[in-house]
Parts: sequence; structure tokens; C-alpha cells
Amino acid sequence: MKAVVFGNITLDVICSPVNEVPRYESLSFDQVVVSPGGCGSNVAIGLCALGQPTALVGRMGMDDASILVRSYWQRVGLETKYVQQVEGYPTGTSVGLVDQDAQPRFIHTSGANKTLTPAVLDLDQLADEGAKSLHIAGFFVLPGVMDGSLAPVLAKAQARGLLTTLDVVRSPRMADPTPLWSCLPHLDIFLCNENEAMRISGVDDPMGAAHALRQRGASTVIVKLGREGCWLENQGIAERIPAPQARVVVDTTGAGDAFAAGLISSLLKGNDYQEACQDGNRAGSRAVECLGAVSAWFGG
Repeated sequence: MKAVVFGNITLDVICSPVNEVPRYESLSFDQVVVSPGGCGSNVAIGLCALGQPTALVGRMGMDDASILVRSYWQRVGLETKYVQQVEGYPTGTSVGLVDQDAQPRFIHTSGANKTLTPAVLDLDQLADEGAKSLHIAGFFVLPGVMDGSLAPVLAKAQARGLLTTLDVVRSPRMADPTPLWSCLPHLDIFLCNENEAMRISGVDDPMGAAHALRQRGASTVIVKLGREGCWLENQGIAERIPAPQARVVVDTTGAGDAFAAGLISSLLKGNDYQEACQDGNRAGSRAVECLGAVSAWFGG
């Protein structure tokens, strides 16, 4: 393997268009996609589709949902020996309701993702197997990383020479970002979108938020700006990297995860930060052209 992704796994049911949900009436829509979801699975699938041998570390249930999710993983050649099925928990599931503006709302159950902790990451074994990067996906929806146990794992990953990256996802836990602070000094790249950056940092503009997060210890901060591309900031760079415009915007579900996959894949190929951000932008633009988080990687 070359890349390792640690994060949540779900079965996604994405419905479109759904502009409102009446309380006592039936609801009809035109399209539905049932496919893997969850930040961890999304990024891992993207990395595989981009040609990077990738292992996923995660948890899922012993149910029919897990069978469907695994069938997609097999199609891209994802290494799943570090994905454990947990008795007594369902596979995480999300129902996404995508409105006419391509914006999703989610109804979600975490399921087996609640049992995932950093203790399962054997950095020595992963490094010996050829891992070059470790990505933490969906930080705030992983209760098992809220206790401070992730920071020493990231420090060890860096000591073993792995590129360390972490992305967050919107969650009520974001109201108290304290568990994140100990992780930032051990990250090569911290990723978030503009709303997340402002909410976490308490600064009301994306660029100022990136600077504030760097002051918390992050070496490089990349703030995803949607159709405007991304803001890249580290000790030597502070610039916006524009994104190519999507042909059509169908659904923004998973766009940030596609960006992460494109970025990490590019860095593993030896590209610099600006070029890697361009590759991330291209992957994100591709993702929004299809309904569902990973549909673009399977031909849309």
C-alpha cells in the first residue's frame, strides 16, 4: 500500500431533488443513488481510482449494508484487511436529501463508526508495509478520537516518515474544537471548508481563519472554497488556487473528500503544494457532476 485512510464508513442513500420534507405527507423525487459513503471510505475510493494503492482503517456492521459497500471497494481494489466488522452495531448509514441547488441535508446513524479508535493504527506495521501517508477523515464525527489519543499516533506517523493529513466534517462536536488542538502540530496538512474553518477558529473570514489555525500549530492549512477553489497557506505560501468549473453541479456530497483524494494522490506523486491543490480542485469539480459521493469514480 502507499496511502492509509482512517475514518468513517457509511452506506449512503442519496435522493434528489428534495426541497422540503412535509411532516404528514408522502414525498416523491426523481433520482436515488445507493452507494458507499462516509469520509473515510470516500477518500479511500478516490485514492484507489487515482491509482494509489490504499488501505482503509474503519469499522462496519455485520449486515447487508456492509456487503454492498464492500462490493464497491472490490471494484477499485481497496485494501480492507484493517476494516473490522463489529457485532451488535449496524453499518453507519446516511440518507441524503439533495435540493435544487445541489446542497445535501443528511439523516444519519453512526453505527459501528462509534467503536473506531486510534489504538487500531499500528504505525510500525503500516510503515513496514510501505505506507507513505496517513489521512484522518471526518474528525468530528469520530467519537473515538475526541479523547486526545490521536495526537501521539500522528506524531509517531510523522516520525516514521508518513505524510499526515486531517480533514474535518460538520458536526455538533465542532462547537468545542478543543480535541483538535493537540493534533494540529503533528499534521503536515490540515483540511477544512470555509464554513468549518471559520467555526473552528472563531475568525469570520476563511483566510484569517487559516492563519489562526496555523498559529495553533498546523504546518499547512488548506481551506476548500467550493467553486472558488481553495486557499493554501503555510510558512512560504498564502494564495488562492482557482478551480476548474464543473460542467454541471448535481450534488456537492463528497466533493471535499474527492478534493482530499486528489490532493494526497498528487503529493504522493511528488508534486508541489500548488499543483496538488490544482489536482484536488479538479477531483472536487468532477465529483459534483454526479449524484452521490463516489459516483464520479465509477463512471457517474
